[in-house]
Amino acid sequence: MTPAARIQAVIEVVGQLDQAARPAEQTVSDYYRQRRYIGSKDRRAISALTYAVLRHRARLAWHLGQCKGRPPWGRSETLAFLLLSGQETVETLEGLCNGEGYGPAVLTQDEGVVLQSLQGQALSTDAQPEEVRHETPGWLMPSFTRAFGPAVEAELDALLQEAPLDLRCNTLKTDRAAALAALAAEGIEAEPTPLSPLGLRVSGRRALRSSRAYVGGLVEIQDEGSQLAALLCDAAPGMAVADVCAGAGGKTLALAAAMAGQGCLLAADVDGARLDRAVARLRRAGADFVERRVLADLAGAEDLAACFDRVLIDAPCSGTGAWRRQPDARWRLTPADLARYRAAQQETLSKAAALVRPGGRMVYVTCSLLPEENEDQVEAFLQNHPQFSLHPAAETWERVIGGAFPGDGPFLTLTPARQGTDGFFVAILQREGPA
Repeated sequence: MTPAARIQAVIEVVGQLDQAARPAEQTVSDYYRQRRYIGSKDRRAISALTYAVLRHRARLAWHLGQCKGRPPWGRSETLAFLLLSGQETVETLEGLCNGEGYGPAVLTQDEGVVLQSLQGQALSTDAQPEEVRHETPGWLMPSFTRAFGPAVEAELDALLQEAPLDLRCNTLKTDRAAALAALAAEGIEAEPTPLSPLGLRVSGRRALRSSRAYVGGLVEIQDEGSQLAALLCDAAPGMAVADVCAGAGGKTLALAAAMAGQGCLLAADVDGARLDRAVARLRRAGADFVERRVLADLAGAEDLAACFDRVLIDAPCSGTGAWRRQPDARWRLTPADLARYRAAQQETLSKAAALVRPGGRMVYVTCSLLPEENEDQVEAFLQNHPQFSLHPAAETWERVIGGAFPGDGPFLTLTPARQGTDGFFVAILQREGPA
């Protein structure tokens, strides 16, 4: 594809995102599926520019809002980004938008005026409101400020960066050194992650899912923060462990490896289709011992009451901690959505507590950075469930992971700015009784 054709592809994708309330990843994937002639190199270039535009939407909208005669959305965002980011000038854009081949249509007079008015300006400027500069919905700024105080700007800026590609070596089949060697044999460069003893960070963007190491179950794609959250469950061989919001099984796989295939591991979810999608992953990882079960109501599972040494709640949440990977998700989240997530979290915590045996632990995890979904939920749960107490995450970290604990309180909060992971919150809740 020519550079002009790539730009036109981005214009089309960004335009589709405004017409359909779907995640960008799905929209981009569907676009490629309908155009199988687009090669891998072109796909990488189109995706990179598309996500760059998405990470600057508020600032681009602010700039375009200052202009008269703004061109159509999607096209205007893409052209404005290329100009404001310094990748193109008005003159080069005029040459690219010539209407030839598969490139963009010729610039209209209004578009030319808009671009001329933007030339020489910076993407970020002190004239922009705080929430615009940090690409954050204004209604969420008080929550982020409460969470991070003076560090809020650094944390929000880190959420705008591109996330790394992390893998977890599957200890049911290999160890980290052998996994590194297997990847290197395929020309895939990776290095150990700084915190997770099982993690590997891949350099660049590679087709991991077609690699022999991945297909053979030696590695699984999983952010380092997610790996650490699973390790803090402190699952061990011979235990009875339940992952009650298992979804497609990412953390279930990590628990299975920690248990070395020994014990009882239940992957439960309200969505049977999501559990079905986990089957192939479990088989590839050699985790066939995992039991899957659709649980529409945890409270109704009387046969599971007080049965488990560990219960993991990977709670449904706003996903604010994963905004690096899903930059468009920040604009789909609404106050009503957050209220629904909070209600679901409270209900799941309360009902899952019945599954924990005396002396056992419940581990509450979110990929959110909002106090309303994290500390507030745990505090409310403890007030209503006096049989549970907060177990310091640092104690489990020291014994299971080792090294300096990357936190300063009873919880563990991981962030892109501080630890270089996705945003995660982990609280360990212990039920009274003999261990």
